[in-house]
Amino acid sequence: MARLVLVGLPGVGKTTLAERVARVWGCGALDTDDVLAEAVGCAAGEYLRRRGVEAFRQAELAALETALESDAVVATGGGVVTSPRARELLGREVTLWLDCDDDAIAPRLGDADRPLLGDEPLSSLGALRDERGAWYEEVSRARIDASGTLEDVTALILDAVGGLDQ
Repeated sequence: MARLVLVGLPGVGKTTLAERVARVWGCGALDTDDVLAEAVGCAAGEYLRRRGVEAFRQAELAALETALESDAVVATGGGVVTSPRARELLGREVTLWLDCDDDAIAPRLGDADRPLLGDEPLSSLGALRDERGAWYEEVSRARIDASGTLEDVTALILDAVGGLDQ
């Protein structure tokens, strides 16, 4: 069972914050995109382009299942919540939803390989938020405003976890 799972839109800071919280707790951090890449032999975005969304989501679910077996802080891919099975698994974990305005996310995207965002990330983020928002809420014990500094958001996460009945 993972110590903590972070969900949210692409670029919200799940991986960076998972690593930061893991450092504070003295445990490992895992990103399901990295677990997926190791399993399939190429980066998550490349696998999505080669094999399509359905195959990608199956591989992503397998990566989530693997990651949840570890004693780590787990950062998920933004779309993991589209799978009913993934939502079931996430609902059993201490899962937090990292969220902030799309305008705050856009600069964080950088040059990362995010095929589902296409050429217009802001409009894509809005559409993904509309599609996934209820699922993020369904699986999460709390919603964290991730628009602040790394230190501030880390503190919000630690405070939220400390206040949860696990």
